[in-house]
Amino acid sequence: MSGREGGKKKPLKAAKKQSKDMDDEDMAFKQKQKEEQKAMEQLKAKATGKGPLTGGGIKKSGKK
Repeated sequence: MSGREGGKKKPLKAAKKQSKDMDDEDMAFKQKQKEEQKAMEQLKAKATGKGPLTGGGIKKSGKK
């Protein structure tokens, strides 16, 4: 075994996937997802402005 004959063979390159054309339903679905993502980000920003949710309740104190 000399040169290139030994060892593992390299796999052939996979064919490129063809980019499919999006129809109206796909476009509408993508747009809806983007809008939902924006709404979630706004809600997260609103929630972080407030303090912790557990305001009341029994507080544990350490032994003195």
